[in-house]
Amino acid sequence: MKTNILMVCLGNICRSPLAEGILKSKVNNNSFFIDSAGTGGYHIGNPPDHRSIAVAKKHGIDISKQKCRQFTVEDFNKFDTIYVMDISNYNNVTKLTEDPKQKEKVKLLLSETDLKNKEVPDPYYNDNGFEHVFQLIDNACINIVDNLKN
Repeated sequence: MKTNILMVCLGNICRSPLAEGILKSKVNNNSFFIDSAGTGGYHIGNPPDHRSIAVAKKHGIDISKQKCRQFTVEDFNKFDTIYVMDISNYNNVTKLTEDPKQKEKVKLLLSETDLKNKEVPDPYYNDNGFEHVFQLIDNACINIVDNLKN
């Protein structure tokens, strides 16, 4: 049986595609299904932001074939864990929950780290922020994989 993990940010073009690609690069894809989505529908069907594609490529990860999609209520049934990038995403996703079990699935991605600030900053308006965001997400994904092994 596969473990299904969803990564969520606002537009599904910067942070969550990186998180999807990074986590996929660290697990056996026969045992896991990893996807990403955005709380907003601004970029449906588009590839990730070119800067996310570039920083992922710099680290040997190809996210160029991903397509943006919007988070749906059905995702609560499809995924075991839903990682969101910031408090705004958390609030947008949890307000769609229909029961406490669904809400339990939603976690801040950086809650998997020992960082005090649990939000992955949105690098969209900061070209220099993509490497920092990559490192934050990579650290969280290392911890997720370690936790899944235990």
